Amino acid sequence: MALALYEQFKANTCEEFAVSTSVKMVALLTAKAGKEADLHALLKGMPGPSRSEPGNLRYDLWSDSAQAGRYVLEEIYKDADAIAAHRESKHFQAYLSQVNDFAERLVIVLAPEDVKA
Repeated sequence: MALALYEQFKANTCEEFAVSTSVKMVALLTAKAGKEADLHALLKGMPGPSRSEPGNLRYDLWSDSAQAGRYVLEEIYKDADAIAAHRESKHFQAYLSQVNDFAERLVIVLAPEDVKA
């Protein structure tokens, strides 16, 4: 589902903005029963390599203080090409091969409307 949203964004929206326009992605992940530790370990391995990507501007992992096993990923990339490069990276491919076994997730791709620089 997340990849479909990204492809829809890239096909229909990116051309409306300058190439240097940033793109934000927010993902809500809720651990499946008994998979909380697995999800946590998987998510903790993502910020370092993701932040080192040339097109990554921000990659933050948040945990829900009211519900154990629920996390929010907040990612900002230079442009849609940077998102594509992230999705092709080894660490993202490793994440993608496991995350659906550990969590239910919702990914939202956002374009700037009124964002402070």
